[in-house]
Amino acid sequence: MEFLLFGLLAVLLIFMIFNTRKRTKQMKAEQEEKATKTVPGVKVLLQGGIFGTIVAYDPEDLDSPALVEIAPGTIIEVHSQAILRIVEPKDVVVEDEVDPLDAPVADESAAPAIETTEETRLRLERDADDK
Repeated sequence: MEFLLFGLLAVLLIFMIFNTRKRTKQMKAEQEEKATKTVPGVKVLLQGGIFGTIVAYDPEDLDSPALVEIAPGTIIEVHSQAILRIVEPKDVVVEDEVDPLDAPVADESAAPAIETTEETRLRLERDADDK
């Protein structure tokens, strides 16, 4: 009878260990996916329930704050962990399908470079000083 109880205890411990590892791996994958999708211009939901648009975010330096625009002209600094999730549009309406061969080719050299958090902060300070 004692061996049966020890066997049951061992099975429960093994189950807990494997379940914890699986959950940890899943959470890490979700965090990495969120970090790759968090780019300037993306709508996000913050931990406090505030919706905003990313202005600047550095996925490599998570100690530097992310800049989030919560209203036109109102930019706040938040910790990178305050970003709860990326807001995906629910209803995408496709009016007319465009043939990819007929679409105009974008000039890749004219694409704006993505600013770092520090560059954005300096630009915003310059804009504030100009006013």
